[in-house]
Formats: sequence, C-alpha cells, structure tokens
Amino acid sequence: MPLPSFPPSLPPPLLVTGSAGFIGANFVLDWLRQNDVPVISLDKLTYAGNRVNLMSLDNDPRHVFVQGDIGDRALVSELLAAYQPTALINFAAESHVDRSIHAPDDFVQTNVVGTQHLLEAARSYYEKQDAAGRDAFRFLHVSTDEVYGSLSPTDPAFTETTPYQPNSPYSASKAASDHLVRAYHHTYGLPVLTTNCSNNYGPYQFPEKLIPLMIHNALKGLPLPVYGDGQNVRDWLYVGDHCTAISRVLQAGRLGETYNVGGHNEMKNIDVVHTVCDILDTLSPRADGRSYREQINFVKDRPGHDRRYAINADKIERELGWKPAETFATGIRKTVAWYLAHQPWVENVTSGAYRQWVATNYETGLRATS
Repeated sequence: MPLPSFPPSLPPPLLVTGSAGFIGANFVLDWLRQNDVPVISLDKLTYAGNRVNLMSLDNDPRHVFVQGDIGDRALVSELLAAYQPTALINFAAESHVDRSIHAPDDFVQTNVVGTQHLLEAARSYYEKQDAAGRDAFRFLHVSTDEVYGSLSPTDPAFTETTPYQPNSPYSASKAASDHLVRAYHHTYGLPVLTTNCSNNYGPYQFPEKLIPLMIHNALKGLPLPVYGDGQNVRDWLYVGDHCTAISRVLQAGRLGETYNVGGHNEMKNIDVVHTVCDILDTLSPRADGRSYREQINFVKDRPGHDRRYAINADKIERELGWKPAETFATGIRKTVAWYLAHQPWVENVTSGAYRQWVATNYETGLRATS
C-alpha cells in the first residue's frame, strides 16, 4: 500500500516516533497547533500507545500516521526516503520502572536495540543528503533524569555533566540509548541532540504512573497505593512545558549537546497525592462528603526505589531562553480537570490488559511508580 503524501505546498516534515504515547502525542498536537510543518507519526501501538490520542488529526493534511516499530529499520528507512524529513524526534520507549523490574527484556529490546536501529537508519539517510540537507537535519533523542541515579536530600540537582548511575532496568536501558546517541554523533557525525527530563504529568498519561493512577483509583473508590513512607522526591514537569522545551532545543540546540529539562517543582510523593486528593475533593467530591485522602494506602516499597531526583535546568534557560510556564499548582489543576472531563478515554485504556497488569503487580507486591 503506497504511503500517503503531504500537499506539495507544505514544508518538509518531522518524523516523530512514539507519537501515540503520552509525551509524543502531546508534542504532535502542540506542534501542529503552533505551525504548519507537517508530522509523520510512527508508533508501534503497544499498551501505552493509544491511537485515539491523535484521532483529532485524522483529517488534517499536515499529519500522517504509520503503525510500526522503531526496530524495523526497513520501515524507518522507507519513511525517511519517502518523506525526506528535516528532523527525527525519538519519544519511543518502554518507560515504566515497575514493568522494567517485571520484564527487563522488553526494555532492552525497545530502548537499546530499537534506538540503535533507528540511529542506523538515520545515519544512512543523513549520509545520502546533499550539503543543505545535512545542515538542516537533526536527530533529537528524548530521555530521562533517571539515568543519573538517586540524590540525597542535600545533594545538588542533576546537571548535564552528572555521571550516569542508573538503578533500574528502565533507567539502565535509557542510559544505554543515550550513550548510543552520543556515539553516533562522535563516530559518524550524526547531528544529534538529547534532552533529559524530569517527571512529566498532564493529559493522556497512561494510568500506571503516579498522578493518573491516583485520580483513577480515587474516582473508583479504590486504595491509593503510595510506596514506602511517601517521602521520595521528584521534580514535576507539566507535559506542555516539556513540549515547548523540545521545540526550542530542536530549533536552536547546539549539536551533540544534552539539555536537562525540569519544572522547578521538587515535591514529595505523598504531597503530590495529597494535592490530587484535595483538588478532587473540590472538583468531584465523594458522595459521602469525606476526603479522598482517606483512601491513601502505604504499601511495601519497590526494589531499588530512587529516593530523590532533581533537575538543574539552568543550561537550557541560559543558552536557549526556555523555562517552564506552569507551576505545579497550575499544572496539576489542569491535569485533574482534564481527566475528569475525559473519563471515556480513561475507561478505554484501563480495560483488558491494564487490569491484568494491575492484578499481576498486586500479586507480586508492586505498585504505582512515580
């Protein structure tokens, strides 16, 4: 079946992988709200990749969706040759720590092997471009602050030069992919950019992650599982802010550089859960008039649970002029309101395999990740 084409009046597109997932979908939707540079979306549509996230673009001539795997080098090469994109932005990843503990092979296959196949396809494409095409092309790899390991309460925040110390199969696989991206720049001259972000939250996040899981369980009258003592600290970044950071790095980032992206919102997990409960108490109160806080249930900590992450995002602000627009107070209220307004979406993604996964993890003692 021939690939669909873009109107000839449009500029060269972006190729965005993992585009039906949480951050990828938000990026594509935000990107096409902002400008007319078209997007080829590539997503394998695993459990966390939801085609519905992009259905509002089905009749948009600036968007083409292709179901496929970043590990399918022939497919990626075909897309690159057919569409001649000026950038490849890689969101595709297995990203849930608990799942990586349960099934690490999947994370190595997607995050390490898949990234290497993607890089090799991009390298072949890049080397066939003329001088102008090579000057324009970018490979932007989206990664995580978890590659840096864990911080004590008094340690300074992660910078771009913090040594890697991953502590889970997930973070180890992302660290490996980061190293491959760096190697392809230094060995082959591929024009790469890497971003390492803190914990994202916002619309379309799959309800295995802390905030949407708390919202979902609260509304269902289920326990709100909080690991250990709830004192683990994360820096929280609203997904819309992350999207603007990626756009800015793509536009003006220095080749071969890494940019940390953070929300300037360090919070303990228990404080995040309390905030979600308090907003729900206002926007969707329990029928009995009691607080959702009463559903909080402290559970056994997960293996190797990092105590604190914190991002120093000075470099991206200093060099590229980016900083987050949302505070946690504004972003979390928007997020809770979105989930309340999109209950059919939540019901759809939390049926079937999701319920089987939750049951399996409850049996093994695993709970919601942060």
